[in-house]
Amino acid sequence: MIIELLAAADAPQNAFGFWEAMEQGGAIAWFILSVLVIMSVGSFYILITKLLEQNKVMRQYKAVRANFWRAGSLQEAATKLEKNSAWRQLADDANKANDDVSKMTDSLEAHDYLHGSLQASENSINARLAGGLPFLASVGATSPFIGLLGTVIGIYRALINIGLAGSASIDKVAGPVGEALIMTAIGLLVAVPAVLAYNWLQSRNRRIAEHLTGFSTDILAYINSNGAVKPAVAAPAAAKKAPARPAAAAPAKKA
Repeated sequence: MIIELLAAADAPQNAFGFWEAMEQGGAIAWFILSVLVIMSVGSFYILITKLLEQNKVMRQYKAVRANFWRAGSLQEAATKLEKNSAWRQLADDANKANDDVSKMTDSLEAHDYLHGSLQASENSINARLAGGLPFLASVGATSPFIGLLGTVIGIYRALINIGLAGSASIDKVAGPVGEALIMTAIGLLVAVPAVLAYNWLQSRNRRIAEHLTGFSTDILAYINSNGAVKPAVAAPAAAKKAPARPAAAAPAKKA
């Protein structure tokens, strides 16, 4: 019994785990892991920044509906919008195009120029909102294959070890196969959030694009009608008056 315990204590102990599998993978495994980590960090960075940008644009749209069409002119209305916002850019471009149209002699060409200027402004805003989304699409499409590359290399190393040892013992195969499975899992963990983020941000961008198109159409109608056609604006809610307090009764005079 004592001899068996001493023999077991003297036997080499093989450690298996994530870090051990990566150490056996060497520089190639660490390089592939680094690429996947960078892709994952970049995906979450784009998701957060674009989400904040979209929320800001949607919040500004509420101000457009509430205050923009209450102004007496398009120039005055533009000053009510936040500077460097998508809606301010569209209004400023419309004002500039309207000034240029007044110098044109052909009314049909003037209308086409005004419509094209507003469309170009919309396209530039939509392109800015779509910035970073191609990276998400690329990560979602390529990260599983990068993980698969690590898987192929891990399996290849396992086969090399089996060939050198002459037997498929667990200590020769566990490390490379574990590395292969880890790379496959990491590739999927990077790809799935990137694809979901891309689809979600795209759907929100489409909603913003619809609002931009509606706003551009309203501005075009306002300009062509000299201010006669504009969206109906709800009247501001009247402030509720506090109920009047009953007058205090005068103290009775003593006889």
